[in-house]
Amino acid sequence: MAQEPIVIVGGGLAAAKATEALRAEGYDGDLVVVSSEPHRPYERPPLSKDYLRGEAERDVLFPLSEDWYPEHHVDLRTATRAAGIAVADHSLTLIDGTVLPYSRLLLATGSTPRSFTVPGADLQGVHYLRTIEHADLLAATFEASAREGAGRLAVVGDGWIGMEVAASARTLGLDVTVVGRAVHPLGRVLGPLLGEMYGRVHADHGVHLHRNVQVIGITGSEGRVTGLDMADGTHVEADVVVVGVGVTPNVGFAEAAGIALREAALGGGLAVDGTLATSAPDVWAAGDVASVPSPRYGRPLRVEHWAVALETGPHAARAMLGSREPYDKLPYFFSDQYDVGMEYLGFVEDPAATEVVVSGSLEDHELVAFWVADDRVQAGMAVNTWEQMGRVEEIVRAAGPVDRDALEAFRD
Repeated sequence: MAQEPIVIVGGGLAAAKATEALRAEGYDGDLVVVSSEPHRPYERPPLSKDYLRGEAERDVLFPLSEDWYPEHHVDLRTATRAAGIAVADHSLTLIDGTVLPYSRLLLATGSTPRSFTVPGADLQGVHYLRTIEHADLLAATFEASAREGAGRLAVVGDGWIGMEVAASARTLGLDVTVVGRAVHPLGRVLGPLLGEMYGRVHADHGVHLHRNVQVIGITGSEGRVTGLDMADGTHVEADVVVVGVGVTPNVGFAEAAGIALREAALGGGLAVDGTLATSAPDVWAAGDVASVPSPRYGRPLRVEHWAVALETGPHAARAMLGSREPYDKLPYFFSDQYDVGMEYLGFVEDPAATEVVVSGSLEDHELVAFWVADDRVQAGMAVNTWEQMGRVEEIVRAAGPVDRDALEAFRD
């Protein structure tokens, strides 16, 4: 009797790489990929960078070609949403009522941008950035604004998406304002010293930064956005608003099926073990939704970055085929803003309260920074200094104690 298919739910990089890995590892059984979006699975970093600026074609977004799926006998079902899981029956119900049996199931359902619930949030000209359609609409809006020579963009949120969108829009010639809740842009991830470096980079490129402020309303006229009102009485005029205030992992139908979640204090998401298996039999999770135990940090981590999707998708695929190897990759991400490129490896729970050792020049934006706590290096970041992550990883994994002189001389 034929075995039921392996089913993958998700339209992002984790789903694509898991699908690819299953075939590469020799699985030749039935394989179904279910994505709520109308496209084959794609990766998202270019949406706020070169694709948004019109410097990259759409094909750059897709890890696998359109022909790859039929050539490898993958049943790709796009524009199809999963609605529920019957754990005991090993079946997935789709939004149209279709019941899809599975032998093994991978949840790579990604995240949804947090809604901005202030008056005026539904005005025309208020945008989010998560999908290809979001990026296409925003790119067309930026192009029209730049062509008219009067484009005023306000970005709500000073995290990675907000700052990358700000850099892309400024590069295209828009007048850009960033409104953030933190004292320092990117401060929640990098802390004050490195966050302030990025603040200066943006200010040097003409971005207006409003710090430590709360947006209480979006103003409009005739249904279109005209600006932002802040709690301190400040008003920012804007023709376009981009909201980037974080994302929420898409765990709703998994939670409804009784699959265990990680507590909110540890980042939420689906609780998995080292093989990325959830609490449900024959169900795994990867990408944004997976909260994975970290041997290095002694706690679970849920990381919303490209590299985690790149690595957890294949790891889950191998686990579905019988591997028991625990996941032990360190969190990694990158960002490109103007002429400042960076790579970051590791995890810091409270960057604002963590010592930072810098090797290089903050002013010249050429450096490697290390976050030190408990006499160990917890994370490292290279700015405009390339091919250093191998050495940085050795230092982050080292047991300590920290040699601060050696860290300061890292680039020598």
